[in-house]
Amino acid sequence: MDKVDTKISKFLSYVLRHQPESIGLMLDSEGWADIGTLIKCASKHGKRLNPTLIENIVDSNDKKRFAISEDQKRIRAVQGHSTKLVDIGYQEKIPPVILYHGTATRFLDSIFKQGLVAGTRHYVHLSADQSTATKVGQRHGKVVILKIEAQLMYEQGFKFHQADNGVWLTKSVPVEYMCII
Repeated sequence: MDKVDTKISKFLSYVLRHQPESIGLMLDSEGWADIGTLIKCASKHGKRLNPTLIENIVDSNDKKRFAISEDQKRIRAVQGHSTKLVDIGYQEKIPPVILYHGTATRFLDSIFKQGLVAGTRHYVHLSADQSTATKVGQRHGKVVILKIEAQLMYEQGFKFHQADNGVWLTKSVPVEYMCII
């Protein structure tokens, strides 16, 4: 992705995950927005979008953050929402034995006091592999990878879901189910 595409991707993340009202956009409870309305609202706020550009951003996003509906008329962020208007009905899934969470060393004290919590988002995001977790953690500082005993959590009543882009989601991870690797 070039710089322009990265800026547009960040803009889409912002409005589709966190602040749709910042441009006057409405999302439904599953996070979907009408693409035509998104284009109009973005234009009123100085962002020039068109269906082809949006499709290219969705297709080229390496993290697969967005999805376009089958009828090609709507778009949504597949996970990572902080807006209370969205509550995607993910199917519960049995997780792999181990999942990973990438973070920065500066967050470890807090994590080992309260566990992993969703914070302003709806879910804690977990990765199926260490390399993805490393990439996520690098965005926040000196990276550290936490190994999560996901299947044990599931067996003890914790619910897991998987977003369309493969990210594993759960409401929280108590300290006793994680360790630094």
